[in-house]
Amino acid sequence: MVCGLRSVGSLHPASSPCLLRPRVGGGVAASSTSSIPHLASSNLQRQTISARIPDVARSTYSATPHMITNPSSSDSLVQVKVHEPAGTIVLNRADRRNALSRALIADLRQALDDLHREVRVRAVVLTGSGTAFCAGMDLHEMHATSQGDDPLPQWHSDAVVYRELLEAMLRFPKPIIAAVNGPAVAGGAGLVLASDLVIGSPESQFGLPEPKRGLVAGMVSPLLVFRIGGGKAAELLLTGRMIDAAEAHAAGIYHELIATDKVWARANEVASECAQSAPSALQLTKKMLNETIGEHLSTLLSAGAATSATARTTAAAAEGVAAFLQKRPPQWD
Repeated sequence: MVCGLRSVGSLHPASSPCLLRPRVGGGVAASSTSSIPHLASSNLQRQTISARIPDVARSTYSATPHMITNPSSSDSLVQVKVHEPAGTIVLNRADRRNALSRALIADLRQALDDLHREVRVRAVVLTGSGTAFCAGMDLHEMHATSQGDDPLPQWHSDAVVYRELLEAMLRFPKPIIAAVNGPAVAGGAGLVLASDLVIGSPESQFGLPEPKRGLVAGMVSPLLVFRIGGGKAAELLLTGRMIDAAEAHAAGIYHELIATDKVWARANEVASECAQSAPSALQLTKKMLNETIGEHLSTLLSAGAATSATARTTAAAAEGVAAFLQKRPPQWD
């Protein structure tokens, strides 16, 4: 398989400092083959080379001394491992279906920064622990915020932070391969759409049910239209229905489907294929795609962030989130 990158969305060069930024200090010390850089601002897990492949990645691969550890072995919200020529990021909130809390998003941004600077890493695999890829935003956290006296500043901050995460993925100078081991929903669907290549599994349902929660998929909508076109995007956004992996594959959201226990291994193979290309060529290719194909995507993401933040202030959002958490049908006005 030739690593032909799916179009990744355009961001103006002035808003894309990561694209041609030199690696600080040439990356981490070359003498360490199993650790990631020390980060005082993050709780990313650091592991030894005796680590095992995560459960979601267990396959026929036998040579595993540099593979990522079992995500269930730590309380880290995000785990990172270098296994040349790739690196893997695991979302590690299996008990919450890897929902995107504010802390997890911060750690995911830090993980991307780490692997951007790691010279041994030529491509990145993103996957989830447990049986889900990512269930979207943490609705428990969202509901708690809605109970405050003035939640609007927090809603605005949350929308900006998620928008910046998506833009960081689009600007990332190395290919990002999503290994979708289970359902990718709402904000989790956004992570899939911001990735360059996507390997799905039979269990990897996909959907944007925000309207059923009184919310709006403001930032995921432009990415969805960019990837699959306005017609199919409108159907998914307005019905809020979940689609199975086969339909997501047919729509072009997933590029390949493979058994769940091999999804990480296949993504790692694709990463290795991408690594056969010159890093500068891949970087410039992504920059070319960003500037020529998705010229207005950054503007649309900003507008979507404002729409998403506004929607969270409505009575419909309060009712929809409460109904979901209470496992009852919402009562719309």
